[in-house]
Order: sequence, then C-alpha cells, then structure tokens
Amino acid sequence: MEPSKLSSREVDLLDATATRQAAAEISASSAITHVVHNAGAIRPKLLEEVDDEDVGALAQLHFGAGIALAQAALPNMKQARFGRIVLLSSRAALGAATRTVYSATKAGIIGMARTWAPELAPFGITVNVVAPGPIGDTEMFESVMSPESERAKKLAQSIPLGRLGKSTDVARAVSFFSSPDADFITGQTLYVCGGASIGSISI
Repeated sequence: MEPSKLSSREVDLLDATATRQAAAEISASSAITHVVHNAGAIRPKLLEEVDDEDVGALAQLHFGAGIALAQAALPNMKQARFGRIVLLSSRAALGAATRTVYSATKAGIIGMARTWAPELAPFGITVNVVAPGPIGDTEMFESVMSPESERAKKLAQSIPLGRLGKSTDVARAVSFFSSPDADFITGQTLYVCGGASIGSISI
C-alpha cells in the first residue's frame, strides 16, 4: 500500500470507551471494508492465582475490542455488500497450562467468529480466524522466553515442523482470509502453528 494511504491511531484497547470512540471516528472518516483484530495479552497464572481483574481485562481485549471494531465497520461493509473480518486467536485456545483466561478468551474468539459468520454472510461479509502457535519473533513470545534460549530450542523441537513460527507465517494467513480469493470461506479457523495443534507442546 502507498504510504500516503496509511494512517495510524493509538488507543488503549483495554479502555472500552476509548476503543469505541476511536472506532467510530475511523469509520466516520474511512470506508472500512476490512477489520483485523490482532491483539493479545497472556497474563500467565495458575488457576489459584487468577483474579477478576485478569478476567475483565482479557475479556475486554479479546472480545470487547473486537466487537467494537466490527460494529463500527459494519454499516459500510453492509452497504458495500462486501467485508472481511479476521480475528486472531491462538493455539492456546486448545488448552495450555497457566493460561486459564488467555485460553478461554482466545477459544471464545473462535465461537464469536462462528456466530458472526452466518449472521453476516448474506451481506457478503466473511469472518475467519487465524490461530498462531509459538511465533518466535514477537514481543509477546519474548515476554515469555528468549527465542535464543534452550527453553525456546526445546519448544521448537516439540513442534512437528521443528521450528518456531515467524510473523510472516501469520501475516500470509491473514492476507489470504482478507483477499477476494477467500470469498467462499467463512466461519473457519486456520491454525498457523507448525502442527502444534495436533500434538502436545509445553510453553
């Protein structure tokens, strides 16, 4: 995309009011046809340590923000009879130790997409999910472990394809779901995880 067509807006997605306001302002100034909700925070804790603040924060980040962004874009998408919504879940949606709230809300994203898909299909709007596994070149991964550590190397060895993922692996999946070529695919979840979703890994 040409740099002249790019713009950015900084907003705290944990702030529901600020998120809705920013989404409304953007939709009022741009004819939005694509929404990619790519946000996540892990907050790893054992079950006994999970508190209400964790539940509220990750519910807002993973559910509330995605709902607000989609709702703001829907009027234009429906008018255009075309839209692409791509939500980012995680392989952890299948379960992972110390990920009670993260896993639950990332699994909920899949359910949310499968609910939106039939609602929005009559308007030419598709809704799909990309669920990454361990992506070694991200800030989120580095907050858990160093990509160069022995722990990361062991993790990579436990993945069927034998390596950590890259941001570009995820970006290609999002790009496909966002493209006109994906116009007969909706309500689906694509695990970009090197095969980790069919095996057992320990993060």
